[in-house]
Amino acid sequence: QNPKTKEQIESLLQDGKHKELRDRLCCRLTFGTAGLRSAMGAGFCYINDLTVIQSTQGIYKYLERCFSDFKQRGFVVGYDTRGQVTSNCSSKKLAKLTAAVLLAKDVPVYFFSTYVPTPFVPYAVQQLKAVAGVMITASHNRKEDNGYKVYWENGAQITSPHDKEIIKCIEECVEPWNGSWNENLVDTSPLRQDPLKKICDCYMEDLKKICYHRELNMQTNLKFVHTSFHGVGHDYVRLAFKAFGFQPPIPVPEQKDPDPDFSTVKCPNPEEGESVLELSLRLAEKESARVVVATDPDADRLAVAEQRENGCWKVFTGNELAALFGWWMFSCWKENCSKDADVKNVYMLATTVSSKILRAIALKEGFHFEETLPGFKWIGSRVKDLLDNGKEVLFAFEESIGFMCGTSVLDKDGVSAAVVVAEMATYLEGKNQTLAQKLTKIYEMYGYHISKTSYFLCYDPPTIKRIFEKLRNFDGPQSYPKFCGVYNVLHVRDITTGYDSSQPNKKSVLPVSKSSQMITFTFQNGCVATLRTSGTEPKIKYYAEMCALPEQSDRTFLEEELQKLIEALIENFLEPDKNGLIWRSA
Repeated sequence: QNPKTKEQIESLLQDGKHKELRDRLCCRLTFGTAGLRSAMGAGFCYINDLTVIQSTQGIYKYLERCFSDFKQRGFVVGYDTRGQVTSNCSSKKLAKLTAAVLLAKDVPVYFFSTYVPTPFVPYAVQQLKAVAGVMITASHNRKEDNGYKVYWENGAQITSPHDKEIIKCIEECVEPWNGSWNENLVDTSPLRQDPLKKICDCYMEDLKKICYHRELNMQTNLKFVHTSFHGVGHDYVRLAFKAFGFQPPIPVPEQKDPDPDFSTVKCPNPEEGESVLELSLRLAEKESARVVVATDPDADRLAVAEQRENGCWKVFTGNELAALFGWWMFSCWKENCSKDADVKNVYMLATTVSSKILRAIALKEGFHFEETLPGFKWIGSRVKDLLDNGKEVLFAFEESIGFMCGTSVLDKDGVSAAVVVAEMATYLEGKNQTLAQKLTKIYEMYGYHISKTSYFLCYDPPTIKRIFEKLRNFDGPQSYPKFCGVYNVLHVRDITTGYDSSQPNKKSVLPVSKSSQMITFTFQNGCVATLRTSGTEPKIKYYAEMCALPEQSDRTFLEEELQKLIEALIENFLEPDKNGLIWRSA
């Protein structure tokens, strides 16, 4: 019933574009590391009115089977500010259709009256004791994309087997039901409630649990610039700063209001560094603000930049920020915990492709560190298990600038992370230290962890498969590489097949993930490198880290060694020229 997407299919048919029709109509969306995500447009593997209705019908069917009290507890729906005129798709419209499917089946729906940060949906699911929730967002993806992120009753993103079962249910009810197209139901149904005020107030109140230096925050002369990257973050980050006692951060005027075209950045991903932070860094220089915080368009991730003494800017990587957060959250815990608190009951987590710096801090300080598969859905579920078993979780992260400070939200949260960074910078300012100087001190104390992450673009799935199959049959059938150029491979772990040469039974401790490619190499020289496919974009990503002991303090040597190993990894394992891979643009 969407004339724009209907027209797209009809014109492809008229123009005889059968291959494109097949690509669009002969496969369905599947759950990746962040739910369903694809371009907006016509077709069953795209995000559009129909695929959102079908997905919600499948979820309704599955939830009805799982929860006898589904119709008492209800369902949460949130959305960001994305939109596309050519397919008449916007996040708000898709959210209204999601709500319509459920309201037409007499399910109470908590539908936010305006756009919200992604973390508000998992937070609301837990606060309102709903059975599940959906956030319509494609986070930091390009403007053409949108997505459908599903949260379970525990407030974490769904993992296996729920995702597989939901896909089965979607396939069983692809014909839209009566009422599923009625997007006006959110305005007329008595079963629809707006949770915005309650959730926003509760969230800001809960945030104060991780505020430790309110007096300092109220007195500081430090100024902060915030950019919300044309997304949802502006109002919510201001409220978070207020909750911590700060003056509001200075907004980047060109980027503070929602704009689905993300017109001032070449891509809306703050992870891309200085090139996309240009406007905020120039504003910070003008305003004499030393620290810039940038939330991505759905405000679940955070980038941070700090001005050095020489006037240049340092944009921190996700791994560097995690070292700072890990030190900070543990120090604050230690200063504020009760006398009988046991450090052995304390946990921090990271995904397996992220820096091992938290492991080094944990070993020295006596708390626990755990790893999960890539994707915050694994972290959220594991954190919930730990909390249910009486453990205390202080912090969790993934290297792609996703941070979870505290456990009010069991997902990454850029709003809370932004204000925690502001408090950390304020505290350090009082000690005449910058964030960058503190980071060096952390590395000197716990050992340098130098990492580099990047990617190649590859739009041809068979090529990606061939690259990884070659690694599994490198020196012959079923034999992984023993060397990478001059570097000796000590261990190989293949999450796709479940093989791990470092384990006595050769089986990986982390769960097998057959739907994506991921192989980790541990080298004799202490470097760990992982190659994997992205769960949300057409990328082959590589992650490499040198983990040194505290006494190995020659940073330059470690950086050079890491760089040489990465070059060998690309040349021998990825072979970009031969495989037609597109290098990430600098």
